[in-house]
Amino acid sequence: MTSQRDPDTVNLRLILVSGKTQDFTFSPNDSATDIARHVFENWPAGWEEESVSSPSILRLIFQGRFLHGNVTLGALKLPPGRTTVMHLVARETLPEPNSHGQRNREKTTESSCCLLL
Repeated sequence: MTSQRDPDTVNLRLILVSGKTQDFTFSPNDSATDIARHVFENWPAGWEEESVSSPSILRLIFQGRFLHGNVTLGALKLPPGRTTVMHLVARETLPEPNSHGQRNREKTTESSCCLLL
């Protein structure tokens, strides 16, 4: 890897649950689905034990949130010239985009309600 970085590329370091890592380079126009497909088709040699049957179950986690398939790297406004770390996990389904926020609203609603007898 060279010290000069192409400003038109995004450098990702993907971490598996096992702690194994691998660096990849993508375009800002690549989506989470594109990344999962690329990683699946170019599965690193050291990751054999973690191999999956389909790219459709590979999910990216960035800053504690699952990235849905259509989210592009450019939309995340990642810092140019730096390597961004994301987790890569195998998971069949994703939580709903606002499920965490909805849960918080429900808790707030429950705690502010009164029950009159």
